Amino acid sequence: MTCDHGSDAVGAPLEIVLVRHAQSVPPVAGGPDELHRPLTPAGLAAAAALAPSLIALRPTAVVSSPYLRAVQTVAPVASALGLTVETAWELREWDSGVQPGPDWAEHYEASWADPALARPGGESLDQLTERAFSAMAALADEHGRLVVVGSHGTFVARLLAGMGHDVDVAFWRNMPMPAVYRVTWP
Repeated sequence: MTCDHGSDAVGAPLEIVLVRHAQSVPPVAGGPDELHRPLTPAGLAAAAALAPSLIALRPTAVVSSPYLRAVQTVAPVASALGLTVETAWELREWDSGVQPGPDWAEHYEASWADPALARPGGESLDQLTERAFSAMAALADEHGRLVVVGSHGTFVARLLAGMGHDVDVAFWRNMPMPAVYRVTWP
């Protein structure tokens, strides 16, 4: 998907290549926390296979959520280009306020039906969209022509939805791992 957000800014807008992380170890009680869940062997292979197409874009920076699975997905690109993976807390996954469990999908769908819904200790999908927009604005201020951004499915989906694309819970559910979306940010 290529998206054009439009631009009123002077000069060339920033191109952002959003990369949803590859397949990761599933969240389980007692398993690695959200920050430390790694990619599976298949996820690592998918990240390596994705790298040549992203390297060909010649990004000026590679920035990622600090979550290990997002960093591992974009690390091959950064390494091949001699860049470091910068991390930004704002690019993290949605803090839903819901713990892993059998009713997680039900809570997730309810949040998409009412994006203003925030559970205790969590953020609403509307708040996530605002965070995503703020993160993209900060990247535009900091970086040049094209940036690869490693993040998460809900983050990417809410950013695209906020940019006016037809994105809903079904879109999120069907997003591949990894997934790549190139957007223009004013």
